[in-house]
Amino acid sequence: MLVLAHISDLHLDGSTRATERAERVRDRLWELPGPVDALLVTGDIAEHGTEPEYEEAARILGLRTGDAPFPVLTCPGNHDSRRPYRKALLDRPGGEGPVNTVRVFDDGAVLMCDSSIPGRDDGELDDETYDWIETTLDELGGGLPALLVLHHPPVALHHPLPDAYPLRNPGRLAGLQARRPEIAGLITGHAHTPAATTFAGRPMVVGPGVTWTLRLPWEGEQIADREAPPGFALHVLDDSGRLTSHFRVVP
Repeated sequence: MLVLAHISDLHLDGSTRATERAERVRDRLWELPGPVDALLVTGDIAEHGTEPEYEEAARILGLRTGDAPFPVLTCPGNHDSRRPYRKALLDRPGGEGPVNTVRVFDDGAVLMCDSSIPGRDDGELDDETYDWIETTLDELGGGLPALLVLHHPPVALHHPLPDAYPLRNPGRLAGLQARRPEIAGLITGHAHTPAATTFAGRPMVVGPGVTWTLRLPWEGEQIADREAPPGFALHVLDDSGRLTSHFRVVP
């Protein structure tokens, strides 16, 4: 059984508010008494994509000090910038290509996929990323269930804001899933609202936003609920390859 904590959309901008909310969620996760295999951070880590914002994220998430009690896995969102993301957050040489990483556990694999398009708010998995996914799954041999983790959801979430900036060409991703029965589900961010649905016959889960929560059209005209508490998700990938998700808020 694989247990994954999940946060998204920190939008760190140097403000006291953004820092406090991120640290509040971090503290709750670090204090969990039971075993967690990893923390997933699904993009929009920074608000403006600057090095100081990623340096703060690295500090909060314990990426420099090793303070995190479990591995922290990240992927970029539309507010992120690849070169400073690599340099200041991951401590790797800068570059403009997609930031894709994989972590293999005894009970499953997690593929952190870069769906960002530099300079745009919508998303797309480019040819390099699709080739990387295919190669990575080939190397795993089909024996482990795999989760694809990315920022942009490939389906409509029934709000005009996230639905205006979706993952482009979702049919290509659906085709990949049809060829790859080992893909157990998709985990995304971007929408600032916890949500669960299906995509191409597999579970698809959207993590809650740390910085603010999306109000749906029937909840009122105000789009961003900045007073709602930040939240996180806990995903369980069991021995049968079934994905189950739980959501929590941090008052």
